[in-house]
Amino acid sequence: MKRRDKSNRQEISPIHPAAPDTGQADSAAAAGREEAAATVAPEIEAPPIKVTFAPEADAAVLNLTVSGVISPPADFFLHRRALGLLLAPGFDTLLSPGAARDIRMLDYQLATVRHVLNNLRGRALLCDEVGLGKTIEAGLIMMEYILRGLARHVLVLTPPSLVEQWRLELQTKFNLDFITYDSPQFRATASPWATFPYIIASLDTAKREPHQAKALEPVYDLVIVDEAHHLKQQKTLAYQLVSRLKKKYILLLTATPVENDLEELFNLITLLQPGQLETSASFKRKYLTRGNPLQPKNAEELKKLVREVMVRNRRSDTGAITARRRAEVIEIALSPDEAAFYQRLTTFVRGYYTAESAGHSSGGVTQFVLKTLQREVGSSIEAVLPTLEKIAAEEAHPHSLRQVCGVLAGQARGVRSRAKAVALVRLLKTIPDKVVVFTCFRATLRFLAELLQGEGFRVAQLHGGMRRAEKEEQVQAFAGDARILVSTETGSEGRNLQFCNAIVNYDLPWNPMRIEQRIGRLHRIGQTRDVSIYNLSAARTVEAHILELLDAKINMFQLVVGELDMILGNLREKRDFEDIIMDIWAGALDDTNLQSRLSDLGDRLFTAKEQYLAVKALDEKLLGALLPDKE
Repeated sequence: MKRRDKSNRQEISPIHPAAPDTGQADSAAAAGREEAAATVAPEIEAPPIKVTFAPEADAAVLNLTVSGVISPPADFFLHRRALGLLLAPGFDTLLSPGAARDIRMLDYQLATVRHVLNNLRGRALLCDEVGLGKTIEAGLIMMEYILRGLARHVLVLTPPSLVEQWRLELQTKFNLDFITYDSPQFRATASPWATFPYIIASLDTAKREPHQAKALEPVYDLVIVDEAHHLKQQKTLAYQLVSRLKKKYILLLTATPVENDLEELFNLITLLQPGQLETSASFKRKYLTRGNPLQPKNAEELKKLVREVMVRNRRSDTGAITARRRAEVIEIALSPDEAAFYQRLTTFVRGYYTAESAGHSSGGVTQFVLKTLQREVGSSIEAVLPTLEKIAAEEAHPHSLRQVCGVLAGQARGVRSRAKAVALVRLLKTIPDKVVVFTCFRATLRFLAELLQGEGFRVAQLHGGMRRAEKEEQVQAFAGDARILVSTETGSEGRNLQFCNAIVNYDLPWNPMRIEQRIGRLHRIGQTRDVSIYNLSAARTVEAHILELLDAKINMFQLVVGELDMILGNLREKRDFEDIIMDIWAGALDDTNLQSRLSDLGDRLFTAKEQYLAVKALDEKLLGALLPDKE
């Protein structure tokens, strides 16, 4: 429905008012109006307005000004806010694409944003299949509200493993600085949930006291919940938290809203629009087949209600990612001096790590440092040597520890061979196109860049210590004459490198999500060629075991973008994958015991993948029945 502004005869689509979900607190609406009144609208170019002068009114205003009678500042800001809303285009004209950067927005994403804003009034269940950009859609919707002054307080709730990923995505793509719940600044603030305008928090942390009570105090203009299938049961702390949050707009993101029965879909939709599917009892009576909670009845009526809150885009409809992946493992035998050093360092790490786990003194060297040493030696001598030398030089450490690290550093300096580096040069000479070489460590990056330049390659570099302008310069060099880009994960964050279609993993992160993020720099929306992934694997190393697990048990390199985190989320252990691997590696009594424990982890990974595939098939069946085919 449109209204006509009589002063300039310009048709203006109204911006829908927010109907706050008070979480049983109606004061949210008043607070939201007060915030909106204090917000200065963005400058938006609009057609010129015809102004009619009234001499008597002008004289009255001048007299009031001369006599010192003026309106309070709040009236001025409210008037300016009203003018901004009056002149702002309707949601059919999106403002967010102009504010985003490094994003190739596709038609289905923009259509989703318009639909959520115009028809779903900012309360939606985004259920795109994995890899189609639910995060981008949520970010664009958020920017529409921010640019129009309708959202000043935003809360993003995610699983712990995705907190940093969300922060980086919003910073690099939307230039928004969100504070995370675990940052020192957040923890040092008396009322952080109410103080900071943009917050990203772990759902697992926010749902527990003392955080829950503090998180429930403010009014949020927009709440975004990623992996919202974790809210499928009403009795859980997570569900109760999100239900009680005071919020005007809310977006729930999940590719699998149903895992066991249709009542889970009822619970998610009730979070968005209480009463949309009536009560739990009436929903079961009307829409669930007795004895089969996965078989809906009155499907057409249920479909109509679901469409009023849910959006789901499918790969088959969008054609967004057609490129495939081709992975190859290049096995490398370490030279005798490399293998001897690796084994000796591993023995040192295992001894101190096990002592620390048992509660005994490890001489002041933490498990984090020990894990870092083991990861560094899997990358290069150049990466591990500085850490050993630093420990050996620290007088705060016991003499015995410093002595051991000094001996290890001396042995490292004596290693002359670099079997992986030789294999890398040989491989790159067989690939005619541009290649991204990934490494975990900056010291390895410097070593490789110098080595490859010496071999005659034109090399660009990306790492986290560079300024933004330096990174842009290096990406441009790689897009131009440079054939090789040597990069760390942090260096390439937010970069679109799909003009290249070959990756070499010089070393392998222990966290599978970081491997996926590497691949995702190239295998993403906009990639037109199949992506080749070359994994350098040194025998009898942690990385070789990780590679075998991920490839053999879940066929990781053939997964669709976004599926890996769904699989890892199904593991019973709620710890970082790195810590799981380190505990197995360090605690192994011998090679037989190591293989047994790794095999057990592999079986759990396989079970997690099977569980994910079953849920995926179920969701496709149900949502295919409840949502219409694309026209």
